[in-house]
Amino acid sequence: MKNILIAEDTYSNYLLLSVILNKHYNLAHAVNGQEAVEKARNQHYHIILMDIRMPVMDGYQATREIREFDMETPIVALSANVFSDEVQNAFEAGMDDFLEKPIAIPRLLATLR
Repeated sequence: MKNILIAEDTYSNYLLLSVILNKHYNLAHAVNGQEAVEKARNQHYHIILMDIRMPVMDGYQATREIREFDMETPIVALSANVFSDEVQNAFEAGMDDFLEKPIAIPRLLATLR
């Protein structure tokens, strides 16, 4: 079973993702970017779902720090802000894809495949 790290500070968003994914994936949760970096440093994940706006450290900075030690694990941005500069900033930080909130379940599942 694949391991997914979900970096998401809003518990209801994490809960929604966990309901969709927990039957087919092992899930870990980080409530901010700094925790996401620590978890990614200490365990292998097949994919990281990264919220952009989080306390302590945002998703951009967390991604940049993860990329310093892990260039392989796909990181997918999660954000309600789908402005072109937000998407561009996500890719420049080292993210591999961008999913808009609210999450479209078919798109999420296709991305994970």
